[in-house]
Amino acid sequence: MSEANGTKGVVVAFGGNVLIGQDGKGSYEDQMKKSEMMCENLIKLFKSGYRVIITHGNGPQVGNFLMQQESLSKIIPPMPIDVCNAMTQGQIGYMIEQKLRGKFVENNIKKSVVTLITQVVVSQKDPAFSNPTKFIGLFFTKRESETLSRNEGWTMKEDRGRGYRRVVPSPMPIDIVEKDEIREMVRRDVVVIASGGGGIPVFRDKNGMLKGTAAVIDKDFAAEKLANLLSAEILLLITPVGHISLFYGSSKQKDLRNMSVDEAKRYLSEGHFPPGSIGPKIEASIKFLSSGGKRVIITSLEAMDNAIRKITSLEAMDDALRNKSGTEITP
Repeated sequence: MSEANGTKGVVVAFGGNVLIGQDGKGSYEDQMKKSEMMCENLIKLFKSGYRVIITHGNGPQVGNFLMQQESLSKIIPPMPIDVCNAMTQGQIGYMIEQKLRGKFVENNIKKSVVTLITQVVVSQKDPAFSNPTKFIGLFFTKRESETLSRNEGWTMKEDRGRGYRRVVPSPMPIDIVEKDEIREMVRRDVVVIASGGGGIPVFRDKNGMLKGTAAVIDKDFAAEKLANLLSAEILLLITPVGHISLFYGSSKQKDLRNMSVDEAKRYLSEGHFPPGSIGPKIEASIKFLSSGGKRVIITSLEAMDNAIRKITSLEAMDDALRNKSGTEITP
């Protein structure tokens, strides 16, 4: 990807919470507005000659989808989690693709955009299946979570003091089934939206046959796998927070604007980045940079424009702008 026509590759990964909001109740109209804002920010990358692959999370959306399915289960048979993953890939991909095509028209950019329903291979032996950690869906009180756990059989955990949410297994991605098709489209300068929601988790049996499984792959690990398979140089992770912090939410909070891989490893081992939250972003960043990636930037939708200006600028940014462009991790 980075070698094609001398252009550099960027994988941009949007968190599901970025689109739908922290409470998980964002309307379709709200999500479309945020999709448009994201796509507007991406235009600078295209104008600067970068090849961009887009991926996204789906934690809130797939959780809500499952609730809708289960609320009518006595009337209409509900779809399993892997199918709901496919449905939200189509839903969110549609929103992003439509808005990006519109921005291309406004800016006279001649590019095609494709949303690809993507399957991601995981292992049946992954320990995640016995220890669910991926938060999906809405927040509930402790009493509500106990009722849901008892009546619906859900596994519920507290999410950083904000309430209780359903958790499902989040296995590590091993391979992307459609990687060759993605590579070919990128080679042809098509903008691909792929591995949405971390991809549809599937097992591959000894005969090479695929079968979906009840899990949600973390989109950060899927983005890292996608970026490395395509030899991208930059991984841009868009989250609800503008930057990474140590001792988050305490009187000792320390914001981090730059980190090396070694520092990231140390902070991770010290427990600063919990699983199911910022932890996967740091782990994915370490894997990406340790496999040849050049830069990771973690930032919010609101600070995304500054982060992209940081990527595309040929000159050093002033301190005020640099401090609004998220956290950068380098080898």
